[in-house]
Amino acid sequence: MTSTPLLPDLTAQAIAAAHSRTSACPCGATVTLAERPDATVVRHADTVAKAHAPDIDVPGLTSRMTVAARLPEILLPPLTPIPVDLHDRPVSFWPYGTPVDPEDPDAAPWEAAATLLARLHRTPAPVPLPPMRGPAKAALALSRLRATTDRTLATPVLRAWDTLPAWARDEAPQPDATTLCHGDLHLGQLVRHPAPGGPWRLIDVDDLGVGVPAWDLARPAAWFACGLLPPDEWHRFLTAYRAAGGPAVPADGDPWPALDVPARALTVQTAARAITKAAAEGRRPDEIEQALVDACDRMASVPTELVREEAK
Repeated sequence: MTSTPLLPDLTAQAIAAAHSRTSACPCGATVTLAERPDATVVRHADTVAKAHAPDIDVPGLTSRMTVAARLPEILLPPLTPIPVDLHDRPVSFWPYGTPVDPEDPDAAPWEAAATLLARLHRTPAPVPLPPMRGPAKAALALSRLRATTDRTLATPVLRAWDTLPAWARDEAPQPDATTLCHGDLHLGQLVRHPAPGGPWRLIDVDDLGVGVPAWDLARPAAWFACGLLPPDEWHRFLTAYRAAGGPAVPADGDPWPALDVPARALTVQTAARAITKAAAEGRRPDEIEQALVDACDRMASVPTELVREEAK
């Protein structure tokens, strides 16, 4: 990937932050963990520096970092509570944590993820927060989809989007304005801290806020409903969430009345991103991407109650 002027200066910031933490830094190479328009992330030794999106709400980010600092048993706490400016990008500093191993799906920490979510959802926000950004990110994915040229592929996704209520399309306030939510839960949002074998913690507070807690369960629920997540893994996740007293779904019985809308929204968002990515790479969607598009096609044509029955 082509380097940007931001990257060398962010690397220097990461090195300086790591050296300020210890006089015996093992040093070695600084690793670029991500370099995207919305986030550039580098690691030096046990310190991670993240340049956030240039259009991010900085006061909102600062509030989110404050929450992470105050809930270190749930969220990875930042090294400093206030971001600094670098090339007109807010930069935050974090301790390094060991991520989930993508090559070992059998070791996926579904129970840990569910338990942390339940604890997050049960915890009152310690400072005022903006709305959880899940619906806003879904709306952005659809906006980018509309800019693609392949309307044939996009049509079932856009039709499924139109079946969602206004709040799930970020066109109206969310029906819950008090529950603390992560906003973008997937297994890439967990690390062990202290590395390498400490307890699991949630990371990435960019979408943290108050809103509908079922949104945080929606991605695994959607994968399960689309046949992309094995039933036993979904039930491990759901059972652990309920056992930890998570409020997003009833303690027993059918969870899908609570999960249906967020799961549909995440399916549409993921399908939109898949089509946009395939178009940018000049190819057709692969098998998994097409399965998401096909799920949107079914969502747009099957009554809601029947979709719930199929997902059980």
